[in-house]
Amino acid sequence: MKDIKNVFRNLEKLLRNANWFDDGWEIYNRGPYLQLYKSNWHNQNQGGVHFETYIESPQIKQKSFPICMHAEEDCPSQPEFIEKFLALESGRIKSWKGYQTIGKGYHICERTLPLNFKNLEQRIFEELNRLRQLADGVEQALNEVNGEPEW
Repeated sequence: MKDIKNVFRNLEKLLRNANWFDDGWEIYNRGPYLQLYKSNWHNQNQGGVHFETYIESPQIKQKSFPICMHAEEDCPSQPEFIEKFLALESGRIKSWKGYQTIGKGYHICERTLPLNFKNLEQRIFEELNRLRQLADGVEQALNEVNGEPEW
């Protein structure tokens, strides 16, 4: 059994070294749990908009784990944000293999991956790299719910 915390440490290094990372991206890494988000996504306490993945005991038992996007209680006008965001991006999300849009509670979208340790850090990195393409939609939906003009 591979050390999950080490997988997430290596994943964090991959993310921080990505050529796009310096553009306002941040990471919250708690061992077998990681969030990727931008600094203006109201996620300072891990309760705003973020991409998330984790591999804890239930995921190890199920031999699968999620890659997801959440807009939790710190997200301004949370239900309105989710509605606006999905209006902008649900087509793109649904076009990605294995992704489903949820739009209930704080769940926006999710993909479940098989837990196979071969190239695990690289596979998670690829999924987070795919999700980060949604950043412009997040920014636009946040601006709309905050009443800021579109550019």
